[in-house]
Amino acid sequence: MNAQAPTGRQAPAGDGRGLSSQARNLHWLLTNLVDEVPGIRSVAVVSSDGLLLLASDPGLADETQQKTDGPLGSSADLATIVSGLGSLTGGAAKLMDGGEVKQTMVAMDEGSLFVMAISDGSLLGVHATPDCDMSVIAYHMALFVGRAGHVLTPELRTELRQSMENAQ
Repeated sequence: MNAQAPTGRQAPAGDGRGLSSQARNLHWLLTNLVDEVPGIRSVAVVSSDGLLLLASDPGLADETQQKTDGPLGSSADLATIVSGLGSLTGGAAKLMDGGEVKQTMVAMDEGSLFVMAISDGSLLGVHATPDCDMSVIAYHMALFVGRAGHVLTPELRTELRQSMENAQ
């Protein structure tokens, strides 16, 4: 599988240079998720405290990003939505004695939003096109979570947060 972003698509925010091998590996996993799964518009990995750790905006041109609000455009927006939805569904599950929330899916007229728990409260969020194959996206998200969850230590989360701040 090719880890390079295809022409016209943007690699995850923060280029991975100067990072630990674990951080570079997570960047590669995110790039691979975006490149290999049809229908993905953007992806965000959010820490338990709502901070953006990794992001990708595959469909945005440079001029579009300059016009968006927020520190990283739609990545920051997606991180906010993922964090809020994770908190809301977690609270609902607690009130219903439902245990831990594993995955949340929101189907909209013009797209879908998937949120999946990674570890220690971290979340993976994917915004997808309306014609996406939901089962394929959910499957690849589960693969990402399985590969990323065991390496997403507090030290690595700190490193990724700093990398995102430096990318601004």
